[in-house]
Amino acid sequence: MNGAQDMGGMQSFGPVVPEAGEPYFHADWERHALALTIAMGATGTWNIDMSRAARESLPPAQYLASSYYQIWFAGLCKLLIETGLATADEIDSGASQQAAASVTRVLAADQVETMLFSGSPASRPAPRPARFAVGDAVRTLMLNPSTHTRLPRYCRGRRGQIVAVHGAHVFPDSNAVGRGEDPQWLYTVRFDAVELWGEDTTASSVCTDCWEPYLEADDAA
Repeated sequence: MNGAQDMGGMQSFGPVVPEAGEPYFHADWERHALALTIAMGATGTWNIDMSRAARESLPPAQYLASSYYQIWFAGLCKLLIETGLATADEIDSGASQQAAASVTRVLAADQVETMLFSGSPASRPAPRPARFAVGDAVRTLMLNPSTHTRLPRYCRGRRGQIVAVHGAHVFPDSNAVGRGEDPQWLYTVRFDAVELWGEDTTASSVCTDCWEPYLEADDAA
């Protein structure tokens, strides 16, 4: 999706200035937003790629005007409404107006630390041999999907070289729209900066992780 979240290479947003000694949270409500997002994700009602898709599909004006956890909370509200777990009126009022829908799993308090530190690995058995190997010249496809993708807009249709092969992983483009995990080979592709930005760049190269369906062989190389 070509949304406001895909800002790589866009100009006039100014430099990224890290906050010295930045705390994990700037307000208590941010803690609550993170806790609610983790708790609802653990129910299995949606997956992590659906969660990312919900956030990136927010209206661009809302996305750009929102803080990090405001975006997370807005995405969570969207998922709750879409899955029938809550209504917009319930979220606005902060009170349930109907019997709660059932969920398949509940994250208990004593499970939180283990879940956070173990994570949810996305590696999967390979469905077929890898198409590419380290050193291969490739070109990314020129894609403009209306749904979730992890191929950055700035490196679409660009030539690069495979520098690492990571095995098969869940394919986000499929997982985000409910078509299953569809494991695909994952590669790190190195792009010369001039290939991405032209001569007006001070960078040397950029590396991007790309799933196999994003790539084709660069026969011209």
